[in-house]
Order: sequence, then structure tokens, then C-alpha cells
Amino acid sequence: MKLAEAESTMQKTVEATQRAFNTIRTGRANASLLDKVTVEYYGSPTSLKSLASISTPDATTILIQPYDRSSLSLIEKAISMSDVGLTPSNDGSTIRLNIPPLTSDRRKELVKIAAKYAEEGRVAIRNIRRDVIDTIRKQEKSAEISEDESRDQQDKLQKLTNKYTAKIDELLAEKEKDITTV
Repeated sequence: MKLAEAESTMQKTVEATQRAFNTIRTGRANASLLDKVTVEYYGSPTSLKSLASISTPDATTILIQPYDRSSLSLIEKAISMSDVGLTPSNDGSTIRLNIPPLTSDRRKELVKIAAKYAEEGRVAIRNIRRDVIDTIRKQEKSAEISEDESRDQQDKLQKLTNKYTAKIDELLAEKEKDITTV
């Protein structure tokens, strides 16, 4: 794995961390809260996005309109069983999710969850660094590259690692601000 591959993989890790942050609710309605919800539809797990149109008519409501009306109760059940923590209300053709204001205790819990996601992202980036350093050291041992080249590549790799770890820290600070802002 070369530096360009490592950088691309680190970028993907940052994007995955961003997606994980998007699933944490901040007191405002956001369709991405339902990204991880899967519905048991005709015997196979199907993402909610592919079964229904999801919109946010206002800051405290998520509106779900199934493409197939017969899937309404399945969608309602899947949301109830998920870890979203919201109670769906079914009016026969759509499902509404009302987002209650967050309590201070719940905000603290969500900040901890965000910190956990950030740490998972940082660990993934450090694992990428470790794998690339192993490759560089093997190349140095087998005399494919010189000791100086090896050091240069390791320094560049460390700079990349620092850059992408800082990006995750920025995303975490942004998410914490979103969560704690009333």
C-alpha cells in the first residue's frame, strides 16, 4: 500500500465517521437519522430509504411516505425496534416521527456516542498507518528502497495521519457543538 492509497483510505475513513455522526440526532429533524434503519420486507432486510420517501416538513418532524402502502406497518415496526429512540405515529398513509427536545442528560450521552465514533475513526486511521509502515519496512529490509527513502515515506505518512486525525477532531467539535446547542 503506497501513500496515495493510504491517503484515499484515510479520506474514506473520515467520510465514514461523518456518516456515523449524521446518525446522531441533535434535536433537529434530519432524514439521515434513519440511515441505519432496515425493514424486513418480503423476507429480506431492506433499507428504509429504498421503501419510502423521507422528508422533514419542519425542524421537529420527520415524515415517511412509503412507496407501497402495505409496508407501512413493517416500517413502523422497524423504527420502533431500532435504536433511533423515536416513537412513530401512523395515520394510515404516512408515518410521522416527532423529535422531542433533548434533555441535558441525553445531550451528554450523545456527545459520548459522538466521541466513541470519532475514536473509532482515529483508530482506523492509525491502523492504516501501521499497515503502510509495515509495508515500507518490508521494502527497506528487502532492499527495494533505501533507509532514507523509508524515513521520508514514514514522515509523509505521519503527516497524512495527523492531517486526517485533525479532520476527525474538527468533525467531532462541530458535532458536539450541534448537540450541545439548545
